[in-house]
Amino acid sequence: MVASFPARYYLLILLLWALTSPRLAWSQETRRFTLSGTVRGSRGEVLPGASVAVPALNTGTAADSLGHFSLPLPAGRHQVVVAFVGYQQATRELNLTKNQRLNVDLQESGNELGEVVVEGSVTLEEKLKTTQMGVERLSIREAKLLPALFGEVDILKTLQLKPGVQSGGEGTSGLFVRGGSADQNLVLLDNALVYNPNHLFGLFSVFNSDAVQSVDLYKSGFPAQFGGRLSSVVDVKLREGDRQHYVATGGIGLISSRLTYEGPIKQGKGSFIVSGRRTYFDIFTRAINKANEGKEDYSPIPDYYFYDFNAKANYTLGDKDQVFLTTYLGRDVFGFASTGGFDFNFSWGNTIGSLRWNHVFSPKLFVNTSVSVSNYKYNLTNRLDQFSFGLGSNITDYSARTDFEYTPNDRHVLKAGGLLTRHKFGVGRLDANSTDGRVNFGSDVNYFGLEGALYASDNYKASDKLQIEGGLRLTGFSTSTNQYGGLEPRASARYSLNDRTSLKASYALMYQYVHLVTNSGASLPTDIWYPSRLSVEPQRSQQASSGVSFLLGQGKYLLTNELYYKWGQNQVDFRDGAQLFVNPELDAEFIFGKSWSYGNEVYLEKKTGRTTGWIGYTLAWNWRNFQPQRGTNGVNNGADFHPNYDRRHNLTVVVIHQLNARINLTASFIYTSGSLTTLPLGRFGLQDIPGARTGVDPRPVPIYPDRNSYQLIPYHRLDLGMVYKIGTRRNQDLTLSIYNAYNRRNAYFVFFDTVRDKATDRTIGFRARQVSLFPVIPSLTYNFRF
Repeated sequence: MVASFPARYYLLILLLWALTSPRLAWSQETRRFTLSGTVRGSRGEVLPGASVAVPALNTGTAADSLGHFSLPLPAGRHQVVVAFVGYQQATRELNLTKNQRLNVDLQESGNELGEVVVEGSVTLEEKLKTTQMGVERLSIREAKLLPALFGEVDILKTLQLKPGVQSGGEGTSGLFVRGGSADQNLVLLDNALVYNPNHLFGLFSVFNSDAVQSVDLYKSGFPAQFGGRLSSVVDVKLREGDRQHYVATGGIGLISSRLTYEGPIKQGKGSFIVSGRRTYFDIFTRAINKANEGKEDYSPIPDYYFYDFNAKANYTLGDKDQVFLTTYLGRDVFGFASTGGFDFNFSWGNTIGSLRWNHVFSPKLFVNTSVSVSNYKYNLTNRLDQFSFGLGSNITDYSARTDFEYTPNDRHVLKAGGLLTRHKFGVGRLDANSTDGRVNFGSDVNYFGLEGALYASDNYKASDKLQIEGGLRLTGFSTSTNQYGGLEPRASARYSLNDRTSLKASYALMYQYVHLVTNSGASLPTDIWYPSRLSVEPQRSQQASSGVSFLLGQGKYLLTNELYYKWGQNQVDFRDGAQLFVNPELDAEFIFGKSWSYGNEVYLEKKTGRTTGWIGYTLAWNWRNFQPQRGTNGVNNGADFHPNYDRRHNLTVVVIHQLNARINLTASFIYTSGSLTTLPLGRFGLQDIPGARTGVDPRPVPIYPDRNSYQLIPYHRLDLGMVYKIGTRRNQDLTLSIYNAYNRRNAYFVFFDTVRDKATDRTIGFRARQVSLFPVIPSLTYNFRF
């Protein structure tokens, strides 16, 4: 007979076994804590994308765009390896017994491109393992080595060398991403929106490379915190300045000079950086005009110059708080004054300011709160004798946003936040007057809008092979006449077939509530931003993409292949003869249609060794359709057509080779299909109308076919460059760039000359003429750092 045993004794025995068993999750040896912190360079600059790894556990993470990282680890002793391309690898030994912060300052590598394999391969491995698709992180170090037009380093032109990104034409810095137009790119500078990112009618961007820390380009699978545009996100972060030393850097180039000064506000606590850039076209043109002053039949050369100014400061208030202040001012100035009493002046530019507060609640939770103001405006004035005329437009945003990030464990990274923006649209301002007071009138058209968004996302690591990121964004837009809103789901996933191969897929839906009023294929200073109101509904776009990534050659190469399909509704165009300037009924000039684009992008990248670079190829189709509407025949009578920035083939090859410790050689090659344009099929003559030469010629009237039915010759160009380091500390260099090295005469546009019979002076035909913008252009820039 078995004696009875009270149940409470069974419970006591079970509890004692649980407390002493090494296999239970709550044992001290298997408890998990969070290691978090910030990765910076030795001068205090944040290092977004820096890898933080524990090799013994085969785990790691990458710092975000603000340099922050969060890595859940089991309790115990660990060796943590921190690395970033161009910096010396750092190793830290720590005993993790609680949630802990680790701030790491990496020293610059004396050999910029001679990184050890671990540094570069970890970076490529992180790209392999992330769920994010269609994202490119541009290294400013890399951009400064590449050949540049007139020696002026331009980050937007460097982004054009990535697959899926087209330029708007020869030399321009406009971006057309996966079939989207120029106004469908969200361009951010330290969280503040940049409405016109171009100088010199698109030839240069507004971003001074000396002040920029990092640039992230998102082409698909957009994170939930970004919205308001359909095609891409260009997220630019400025440098924070040297926290240890006062340093001056700059450069003297062919068309511009730059100067940057940075240093500590208080050593180890805060820093500042101020950076300025100015061109000096006007100095030469004024000298030429003065030398020819008084000569008959001499036409003065117009004045033109641009300048920009960046400033940023940061200060650590305590262990958990840090504040950042960013300002930007940029202007383009064009002026012309003739001896006949005609003056013409045109200026445009951006003014931006943002204030951000970073607070760390715990190693698992932190928040960024920022307020910003962004203004873009242009003013055009001219005067003829006693009469003056002015035209202008502007847009001003006041924004506030909060972004939370919470890492509860090693499987989840949660993000949530909100954004509120008040828009003021100065659609058109017109004034005209005379000195005698007989003429004095003006018109001003303004609208207001309120845009808001709430978002949440979770990056979930389901297993070592499967990782999923899902998000939802709720957006809304309100004006005095209309209210709009929508849900924007986002999803992306990565599945690892093995340590060297990953499959990825993503989907995103986007709304765009503001529209660029333009009648050209590229952004111009006189383009007008217009809100969704009355008949102008928000643009809407969806994109699905999939791809495969391979890590090759012992981790030295990353090969990716991505397929995408994007389709949009409520795309905007203008009916023929539309009146765009100072029109209080501008919404009546719009017509609406749909768009779709699809393609395949192949990208091979190498980041280690003496020779680095990438090869990208894109095969793509872009389509639009505008049916007959609003008393018009639509576009092409409702037939499908290609926009002028459609390019079937796009190949880029970039090579950077370190010849020795002093010399880096660089080359970039571009080949794209010719741009599309509309040219007349023929002409017919009309007699006895104004403009015709009576008895000699009828007036020729061109006959136009469907829009964009002609294709210009293919575009291709080779650029070469060399960077030679001088000085005992090699803190100076000479940068030689040769733009269009084999002097290819690429087509900028085509026009027609009239061909006349010499004997009768009658028109007998027309001959097409091609205009090319840039021949071979060598440039030399002196850069210094003291």
